[in-house]
Amino acid sequence: MKLLTLDFTRIAHDTFRIAGSKVIYTDPFKVTKRDEADIVLVSHEHFDHLSKEDLDKVLFPGTSILASLPCKDGLKGIQVKETHFLDPGGKHSVGKVTVEAVPAYNISKFREPGKAFHPKENKGLGFIITMDGTTVYHAGDTDLIPEMKSIKCDIAMLPVCGTYVMTAEEAAEAAAAINPQIAVPMHYGAIVGSDDDARKFKSLVKNCKVEIV
Repeated sequence: MKLLTLDFTRIAHDTFRIAGSKVIYTDPFKVTKRDEADIVLVSHEHFDHLSKEDLDKVLFPGTSILASLPCKDGLKGIQVKETHFLDPGGKHSVGKVTVEAVPAYNISKFREPGKAFHPKENKGLGFIITMDGTTVYHAGDTDLIPEMKSIKCDIAMLPVCGTYVMTAEEAAEAAAAINPQIAVPMHYGAIVGSDDDARKFKSLVKNCKVEIV
């Protein structure tokens, strides 16, 4: 689907192929065919975001991997052009594409009392990608967090399934806080959540266009 200047293909879960002057994959998971990604973004180390089997389908010697620090062990031995591990606030450019790492964490989703699925101290990431004049925010696995109020983007890709990430209602609040031109629901249909969550999100968002990719 063409959104502004970029082509978006949703593979599964929160895996997207974003194509413009570069081909970018976010958190490759359930990839069905070979491709060559110029840039791969890995938000955190969980199996549905860092999958060696799926990475192998999109990596080639010219790939740049940008990942969160907890991904170091999972990416050991992978041979590509470059691998950079970013803290929240870190930035890296690949050609004319810039990627900024931003926080992604839970404040209300817990595996047990006091233990979040995605603790802030683990330094999981979302990403702000600027390519071909369009800025895209891929939120990663996150709740509605205060940092979102300072995100500026044209397209916001927001998790909607609840359990581990924002619910559709919380994601609609995030869309209102960020106020992009376009919001895209993600993180449903593979582990938890369904198309109904994406449709619910679309029905709740009033401040911008919603595209279900």
